[in-house]
Amino acid sequence: MSLNRITYLFREGLRGVFSHGFRSFASVTVIAACLIIMGSFGLVAVNVDNLIGNMEEDSQILAFVDESLSDSDARSIEGAIRTIPNIRDVQFISREEAMDNYKNTYGDSSVFENLDATVFRNRYVIRLNDITLMRETATAVDAVNGIADVNAPVSIAEGFIAVRNVVSVITAILIVILLVVSVFMMSNTIKLATFTRRDEIAVMKMVGASNGFIRTPFVVEGLILGLLGAGIAFLLQWAVYDFIAQKISVSVAANLIQVMPFSLLMTPLLIVFLAIGILVGAFGGAMAIRNYLKV
Repeated sequence: MSLNRITYLFREGLRGVFSHGFRSFASVTVIAACLIIMGSFGLVAVNVDNLIGNMEEDSQILAFVDESLSDSDARSIEGAIRTIPNIRDVQFISREEAMDNYKNTYGDSSVFENLDATVFRNRYVIRLNDITLMRETATAVDAVNGIADVNAPVSIAEGFIAVRNVVSVITAILIVILLVVSVFMMSNTIKLATFTRRDEIAVMKMVGASNGFIRTPFVVEGLILGLLGAGIAFLLQWAVYDFIAQKISVSVAANLIQVMPFSLLMTPLLIVFLAIGILVGAFGGAMAIRNYLKV
């Protein structure tokens, strides 16, 4: 294809964008709005996954040893605990170490001078590979001979996992719905251009113009609208994300919720937005013209 022909096709596509200013604006607005909604839920899902990942790194199960066991017998249980699936690390904490940790946590004041290590219990600090299996793992640890009690934050872990699952399902449903809405709006916008030029299209078909040659300007128009919507959505998403992240960082929730910096999400988010904009624009443009090519 010659350079002149390529220039003509892209010029026609660009002309279509400006010849229907209000509808083009509406298409860009709808695409940007849909992408922002999809992006917002996607970013929430990513942050929840990151939060659960941090929990997997920091979460631990405390397994208290039966007080009737000697220190050597208490240490001998470690081998049985390590055989349990989903356990990443096991650390034995003696009574003396537990007392020292307690003092360091609450301050080494005169109140603890006469504190005896026997009031504490030998224990194991157990870290997991997958917190979604925390309940099953805690049950297995509790069944080990010599373990008297297990303390595991099962309800907290299951709460975060439930939130992640709900957000993931909602995100998937919204992506499908909003993609359909975006394609529909894009298609209707470009259909107006094809309707006003239907006679010109019919003449081009009769003089031998290929379907690809006729379709290209409308696909280009869709691509331009899609890319504009994606670019605007990305900038607005950036501003909204930074605003919310700043509000969370100065709130009481900052101790519980760690928001990922946007710099880590910027590149993949931009790629996804541009890819969706191109897909929606090209598909919408191709769908809008298909009936007028049947001449």
